[in-house]
Amino acid sequence: MTPLWRIGSFVRVRQRWVLVALLAVLHLTLLAGANTAVGLMCWLVDVGLFMLWQPFIQTERKLDPSTLFSIALVLAGGVWLFSWWLLILWVVVLAAMLGGRVLLLGHRSTRIFYLLAFAYLLTALLVWLVPKVVPDAALIGPSLDNQFAWAAPLIFVAMLLMQRPREIRLPKGGMVDFFYSLFIFLLISVLVLGSLAFMLLRQSLYIDAVFKTLVSIAAILLLIAWAWNPRPGFSGIGVFLSRYLLTIGLPFETWLQRLMECAEAETDPDKFLFKAFERMLELPWVAGGAWVPASGAEAGSGSFGQVSNFRHDFPNQPLLLTLYTRHKLSPSLLWHFHLLAQLTNEYYIAKQRARELQQMSYLRAVHETGARLTHEVKNLLQSLNNLCFMAQAPGDTDGELLNQMIKRQLPRITQRLHQTLEKLQSPQTPQGEAAGVGGLDELVDADVWCAALQQRYAHDDIVFTADVFNHAARLPSALFDSVADNLLQNALFKRQAESRLVVCVTLAADAGLLRVCDSGSVVREELINQLLRAPVPSENGLGIGLYHAARQAEGYGYELRLASNVAGQVCFELRQLGGAAVDS
Repeated sequence: MTPLWRIGSFVRVRQRWVLVALLAVLHLTLLAGANTAVGLMCWLVDVGLFMLWQPFIQTERKLDPSTLFSIALVLAGGVWLFSWWLLILWVVVLAAMLGGRVLLLGHRSTRIFYLLAFAYLLTALLVWLVPKVVPDAALIGPSLDNQFAWAAPLIFVAMLLMQRPREIRLPKGGMVDFFYSLFIFLLISVLVLGSLAFMLLRQSLYIDAVFKTLVSIAAILLLIAWAWNPRPGFSGIGVFLSRYLLTIGLPFETWLQRLMECAEAETDPDKFLFKAFERMLELPWVAGGAWVPASGAEAGSGSFGQVSNFRHDFPNQPLLLTLYTRHKLSPSLLWHFHLLAQLTNEYYIAKQRARELQQMSYLRAVHETGARLTHEVKNLLQSLNNLCFMAQAPGDTDGELLNQMIKRQLPRITQRLHQTLEKLQSPQTPQGEAAGVGGLDELVDADVWCAALQQRYAHDDIVFTADVFNHAARLPSALFDSVADNLLQNALFKRQAESRLVVCVTLAADAGLLRVCDSGSVVREELINQLLRAPVPSENGLGIGLYHAARQAEGYGYELRLASNVAGQVCFELRQLGGAAVDS
């Protein structure tokens, strides 16, 4: 027994033979008449040929009992209502389907083939069928039945002798544009009914009625064409129709709004994905769906709605989406849903990256805090080493002076260690630390801070230059301690490689400028662009410590910069920006 799919394929590749047979049987039906059993049997055969030719359902598809029952009901209704009016409707439907296909074809011989079939149907309608339903036979005029009966088969012969059309050999039997077909159906209906209206109302002859109807239709189409795109410069009805078609609730625009609402309301990627797909159930086509991560994607799987018989997969994306629809989707809807799946993936990836950036920001804050506090601890250890060195010096230092120095320095060192521990417990960026400026332990008098700095580096041969400070000169001790210790430690490391290096520290009278200079070599050219802007590789400083000090200075309203980079005069400045002073 031959499989159904082979029979369907055999019929599909011979569509022109099926169409010619359909038209030939229709011609026999018209010759037999609507009042005879032969005409009814020919029409039933014509319906069968139409089912083999129609472009909507594959010919090799096996029909279920419900579909067969529906077809039987339609045929029973056709048998019961079989008349000239039913044949008119049947011819108009066939002409509309052929006309909708003709407008989509580009191959010349294929267009001519379908135009010949369309011409036969239109001729049969106007010459044979419409005169049969005219109430007054006197208005019909001279009959052309004999000419049509013998001349129409010549169209079938011409169709058979033509070159095989290309576009006929398509899956599912071809293509038909619904809107073009509907437009042609309405035009032919207006032509038939308008001709009958002229005959009944104006008592016009049939030929005159058809001519007047054609002229009226042509005038209306000309007016619509002018209004569609008028020349004077204002928009026509084409623009309004386009706006209407773009706002009739297609899935792309309807669900896009839902997607944006979910993206704004939910930050977690997995919860966003579930809510977005749940909103997709509001579309009339969607019954349910499921998603699974592609290979290598960090995402979970899930499902929503119910499973149906129509499944559509959307691969080649981080999330492999499967949609179950209530009926089979058209190519345009599949394209829309492909865009929806791609947009959902883009939003999901963006939210995953936002979460990763948030985690990276926290890790960066931890890293920056640890790196910065490492330098602070190192500077505190250097201060403790200086105190220990002074305490262990044999008889060079007055005992009372040493005791006062320790009383002043140890509480300060303890306070700085306490601040370091607080920063370790709550990592944050330098700008976040500067936001807490304003406490009594943060701002000190400039002369007190300068004296403490001189005591810490009293045995390092550093030249301190300070003006007579203003009475209200105060400065943020945390910032100045961090910057001064970093700059001085770098200069002392530099002195180990360059002997006789002179280091000089200058603090302005208003405490708005701190300058640290040395008489050594210049900073290398390849480091200048990255210095103070990013961590730079270095064996003995001038790297991550100064980078964090510069970031901290920005948070406090100061600027740390390389003021001079010439041999013998390498200077760094911590300068207060205008109007950015720290309030006490």
